[in-house]
Amino acid sequence: MIDDIKSDAQTRMGKSIDSLRHDLMRLRTGRASTALVDGLKVSYYGADTPVNQVATVSLADSRSLIITPFDKSLVALIEKAIMASDIGITPNTAGTVIRLNMPPLTEERRRELAKHVAAEGENAKIAIRNVRRDALQHIKEMLKEKLITEDDERRADDDVQKLTDRFVKEVDQVCKTKEEELMAL
Repeated sequence: MIDDIKSDAQTRMGKSIDSLRHDLMRLRTGRASTALVDGLKVSYYGADTPVNQVATVSLADSRSLIITPFDKSLVALIEKAIMASDIGITPNTAGTVIRLNMPPLTEERRRELAKHVAAEGENAKIAIRNVRRDALQHIKEMLKEKLITEDDERRADDDVQKLTDRFVKEVDQVCKTKEEELMAL
């Protein structure tokens, strides 16, 4: 029973880390990344379709992306979707190819993004602590129902706390790595 609670907590804490990594991957760092356009959707035959399903998205070099639509009629729609998005990049169109050039980040923008990374990290830590709270609550309920002893409860509390500490450290490491990436010139 206690092992189930701990494994569930570990799984949920791991999902918080994965979510943080996914959110930070979409953050523009001055380097080109195909994840930058993952959230863009284009109206394709009346359905909102992700850009990566209607076009090939590839890296031309470290500072530019190339989007090649499968259908030539989509060029204008993809261009419009990029302009309407919050990525802050103006697309350059040459025939059927759309090129996105990443301008270098200003120092002010880098600091702003570093603050955003810290805020995302704090949100992930809150999610991890909420998982800890739920796990501890389940353990207390088991003690009330006399399914476990007080010693078992204390040991389980310590294990859940160690698990929480490990995942909070991992969040700190992920955020530190992203901040270093942002501040690198």
